[in-house]
Amino acid sequence: MNKSHSKLTDWGLSHLTILPHFTILDAGCGGGRTISKLAALATQGHVQGIDYSAESVAVSQKLNAAAIAAGRVQIQQASVSQLPFADNTFDLVTAVETHFWWPNLATDLREIFRVIKPGGQFAIIAEVYKGAPAAASRLVETFAPKTGLKMLTPDEHRDLLAAAGFTTIQIDTIPNKGWIFALAQKP
Repeated sequence: MNKSHSKLTDWGLSHLTILPHFTILDAGCGGGRTISKLAALATQGHVQGIDYSAESVAVSQKLNAAAIAAGRVQIQQASVSQLPFADNTFDLVTAVETHFWWPNLATDLREIFRVIKPGGQFAIIAEVYKGAPAAASRLVETFAPKTGLKMLTPDEHRDLLAAAGFTTIQIDTIPNKGWIFALAQKP
């Protein structure tokens, strides 16, 4: 997970301006590589990670042990459907290779919106999207109904983000790879 998504994550993060003091949430932190990349950028800030899987949380905690010991990172088991954070907490929330598995995408996006500070941003980074010509996207799209994965077109991403209350929505894709990056701001 960490190794296979690293280039995709770097591409997505290259779209962002992350200031040293940022408070960041990585929703669906998986193996923790994105958390370590975010902590390296937010050098005076704090990075939180959540994942539904206890196994992913354990792996992520092990990878980020030094940053956790330094008090710069915290990782816990939680669901994106019920985030254990106060309103208006984060400057940035990231979701790398995860949003298409969320139980109720529309409701879960509103939950993400709730914890972002006014003026804060939400970034989605994924290696498949509906309608991409990349072979991997076409294959995943074929089996998505059987797996429960929710494939969205770039326009469907934009519409869902807008419906959750986000503004200034930007979408970037690399069609031949099937990669998508969506950035949205909380007014």
